[in-house]
Amino acid sequence: MEKKWWHNSVVYQIYPRSFMDSNQDGIGDLNGIIEKLDYLKLLGIDVIWLSPVYKSPNDDNGYDISDYCDIMEEFGTMEDMDLLISEANDKGIKIVMDLVVNHTSDEHPWFIESRKSKDNPYRDYYVWRDPVQNAEPNGLQSVFSGSAWEFDEETGQYFLHLFSKRQPDLNWENPKVHEEVYNMMNFWLDKGIGGFRMDVIDLIGKLPDQEITGNGPKLHQYLQEMNSKTFGNHDVLTVGETWGATPEIAKLYSDPERNELSMVFQFEHISLDQQEGKEKWDLKPLNLLDLKAVFNKWQTQLDGKAWNSLFWNNHDLPRIVSRWGNDQEYRKESAKMLATILHLMQGTPYIYQGEEIGMTNVRFDKITDYDDIETRNMYHDRISKGYSHEEIMESIYTKGRDNARTPMQWSESEHGGFTSGTPWLSLNPNYKEINVSESIKDQSSIFHHYRKLIELRKQLPVIVYGSFDMLAADDENVFAYTRELEDEKLLIVANFTSNKTSFHYTEQYEDATILLSNYEESGLQLDSINLRPYEAIVYKIKL
Repeated sequence: MEKKWWHNSVVYQIYPRSFMDSNQDGIGDLNGIIEKLDYLKLLGIDVIWLSPVYKSPNDDNGYDISDYCDIMEEFGTMEDMDLLISEANDKGIKIVMDLVVNHTSDEHPWFIESRKSKDNPYRDYYVWRDPVQNAEPNGLQSVFSGSAWEFDEETGQYFLHLFSKRQPDLNWENPKVHEEVYNMMNFWLDKGIGGFRMDVIDLIGKLPDQEITGNGPKLHQYLQEMNSKTFGNHDVLTVGETWGATPEIAKLYSDPERNELSMVFQFEHISLDQQEGKEKWDLKPLNLLDLKAVFNKWQTQLDGKAWNSLFWNNHDLPRIVSRWGNDQEYRKESAKMLATILHLMQGTPYIYQGEEIGMTNVRFDKITDYDDIETRNMYHDRISKGYSHEEIMESIYTKGRDNARTPMQWSESEHGGFTSGTPWLSLNPNYKEINVSESIKDQSSIFHHYRKLIELRKQLPVIVYGSFDMLAADDENVFAYTRELEDEKLLIVANFTSNKTSFHYTEQYEDATILLSNYEESGLQLDSINLRPYEAIVYKIKL
């Protein structure tokens, strides 16, 4: 595989509304990000994935765009955006823009025109259909609950919205939509950005009349055209959000010879703690054997053919230390363990803001304390179906998107140093103990563990390009694997539980040294490693 700059890069996702507020209005902004670039440089990351900052009425926190070539006022101006790109580039940090081209806001000028009349030139920019027997055209459902069709009184037709009814879907069957989108993408590429994260990109090939949403038959044709007309002419990173991807589908997106995307986000591991065939809110405990099997499949089946993305968290997911770690007694140990097993696999690691200091899920008392549209819709939908308040809140505490969106915890000062105003969303009350300021001072902190993991990726080609071999696949407590490249070999051993356990490495080797551990004085005898709760050790083995 041809080597690319993003193979040994580490990406840091910023959710700008919650990152840093520079003008004290309670909302994070672009100048706040500029203020914190030195912090990100200290951490060692190479790329910022910036969640949407485009002009938007904020029905879905910026994922409903009303102008792709302007900036949301509360985040700043285009001049601020240009300064961020420039300052970040000067520090060796590239900006990857989050881009939503499956749908727009209903306040986008295209949609305002589209709904005026059936013969408006912009009508066909969106998906409009006649009623069927005085009702919705078919049974397509919105991700945010209810029908995906909204009736428009003015013209007597329904428009499609796979998300909120204020997020009408673009019609990718219309070549004019392609042209508009590509012009806009080139506008941003010409500003010197480092690429795009493509929101729900697997939906743009939808065939709504056949109720096909993900992985439609023309999807890859569209992506190859997009590549040739836009980012394929630049040395940039592109990553697609693809909820339905299998390894075979992922290769279609990211095999370099196909000229589509650099990589995709696959979510198979993220669905392992939900009940089969039910919604994400229907919880079940994680089975470690399932988690290992999923990672093993993706690591081995993409090796040499396509590129993996590696992530635990993003703006839509709960905090990993609360989800699959132990955010109380072993918060530091389990956060470091989870980071270790992820970052030493093959692929580009993604860190979500606050993950590097071990931020945790939040437990607000009332549904009105939550801002997220998905969470609120689910709550009212389930109350109407007879679920109890307590039952629903437990699902929200575990899986709600606002777990990731509480403001960044910079210090123990009021509102965690995020703002001196009133924050748009309340902070997690534990900001006095868990914050950046404390983390930087403490050499044994989660933050410094992340720094070391990033440094190792820069230093050791075996982490970037080595083969992956899962060990002890049937061990219900230990996550262990090796990475090997030429004469370099790493052994990664991690206890995934709050109990003591042991691991035995039986292969022949000359000697071993410890590169990294989340405890002091970890064991060097590989034939009998006694592991403390959530202990993770990285060994360099001499063959």
